[in-house]
Amino acid sequence: MSYKAVKKVRVKVPASTANLGPGFDSLGMALNLYAWIDMAISEQTTIHLIGDQMNGIPTDKSNLIYKVAQMVFEQADVAHPELDIAMYSDIPLTRGLGSSASAIVGALAGANALIGNKLTQYELFQIASRLEKHPDNVGASLFGGIVVAFWDGEKAESIRIEPDDNLEVLVAIPAFQLSTEKARSVMPKQVAMKDAVFNLSHSSLLVAALSTGNLGMIRHAMKDALHQPYRAELIPGMKTLLEQAENHGALGVALSGAGPTMLALVDARSGQKEELEAFLKDTLAKEDIEAQTLWLKPSVEGVAAILLQEDDGDLLSFVKKEVLA
Repeated sequence: MSYKAVKKVRVKVPASTANLGPGFDSLGMALNLYAWIDMAISEQTTIHLIGDQMNGIPTDKSNLIYKVAQMVFEQADVAHPELDIAMYSDIPLTRGLGSSASAIVGALAGANALIGNKLTQYELFQIASRLEKHPDNVGASLFGGIVVAFWDGEKAESIRIEPDDNLEVLVAIPAFQLSTEKARSVMPKQVAMKDAVFNLSHSSLLVAALSTGNLGMIRHAMKDALHQPYRAELIPGMKTLLEQAENHGALGVALSGAGPTMLALVDARSGQKEELEAFLKDTLAKEDIEAQTLWLKPSVEGVAAILLQEDDGDLLSFVKKEVLA
């Protein structure tokens, strides 16, 4: 099968939040917080990581973006062992906002664009889900919007929901990292039938509410019995936020992915936005946790890759001019 190799591409990929409370490993939503990756076929591999938060990430061929790109080439039966890669990200690392998923999806899209999009989005989704072992974050970053999905160990399937125009997202990002591995380690290996039924019913109701724009139903649906009660011990103040945020204007509140970021869904027409933001910050501050709050929107666009011309400049120049300006 013939394909057209492209010289250099720039990828924009959204952050994501997973679970939304009861939809453990099955619900994801893209957020308008982004990472950018430049990728080019080269004679020698070079990896440039822009920004202090990238400190400690490998800049050799053990880099995740490089390794994922090679998976695309292997599946497409082509060889491009040397790449020039640059990355900048506004997505905080290991905070529960899909930083690893965005890197994976960005690498997939970039490598695929370099070879003329030889693989389909569905094929990229399979690779991403296999790597992450759950499809919620990668599905959201790949397709945009809200994604309902499963991964059974062999394949992933998904349906995308268009977010309601009035849906906003407030996140409180604590100033400490929490690995997904640690957040999963506190969960039980087995759960009671009543807890399983609780989550099935609430997750189903949440999907229906998001699909129909019934925002008022979110407060009833966004409850969880499978993971948040156990993970709350890792994040001081989380229990208070789960129990009381709705009294301060949230449609619903949840741990974002594996945390430690806390997330509130909010009706854009609410008159309690300032009150809610203050409640989140104050609750964490009482536990001596410094946290950054951000008002976000669901990103209806998923990952996008564009072909760069020779006079487009490098990623650092783009970031300074377009992102940080």
